[in-house]
Amino acid sequence: MQLMSEKGAAGGGLRERKKRATRAALAEAAVRLAAEHGAEKVTVEAISAAAGVSVRTFFNYFESRDDAFVVVDADAGARMRRAVLEAPADLSPLAALREAMAAELAEAEQQHELWRLHAKVLHASPHLLARGVGAHMAAEADLADAIAERLRRAGDPDAGAPGTGPGPASGLYPRLLAAVAGAAVRTSMDHWSAHQEEAAFLDVFHEVFTLLAAGLPAPPA
Repeated sequence: MQLMSEKGAAGGGLRERKKRATRAALAEAAVRLAAEHGAEKVTVEAISAAAGVSVRTFFNYFESRDDAFVVVDADAGARMRRAVLEAPADLSPLAALREAMAAELAEAEQQHELWRLHAKVLHASPHLLARGVGAHMAAEADLADAIAERLRRAGDPDAGAPGTGPGPASGLYPRLLAAVAGAAVRTSMDHWSAHQEEAAFLDVFHEVFTLLAAGLPAPPA
């Protein structure tokens, strides 16, 4: 679930911060109501009332009711793409992606309950789950494009151009890195959820990326 971090919300001017806060309030209201009553029984009117805004305001942020359950933070992908592209040149693509994701996940521990409810809502509704998978794949493709652009700026001939076919310039590395990073985030969250008393979420997250950077060596026997 792409929930807005406090760090992300702190950026931009007052108007942008208010917009992000309103969108976050609507998304949270939608998820909590759907988790309690079932998504099919939740109306736009109920979501708007729970968030303390008008129905008209709801449609300023979401095109449909279902979008509030799935597209929680439409700006998260753009923020991560920008962070990947603006990361220091001496960072590896993996490190740049790690830092971009860490900024979005800075408040993961506080948002854990909402993430859990969001997963519950999606898995209870096949059409929402399908839309969620589609949104995840689109976000992953956007990250791959950002990684490829970063590599092209660095003069890497293997970065590939968008849409190129198989071969040395196919963009295979950016797509693989984006997919692996997404799996790393899910693994970090799953492990931390089961061992919350042992370490902070970001510590687990960074440990997972350290293992990736080392080439996933087998642990000692």
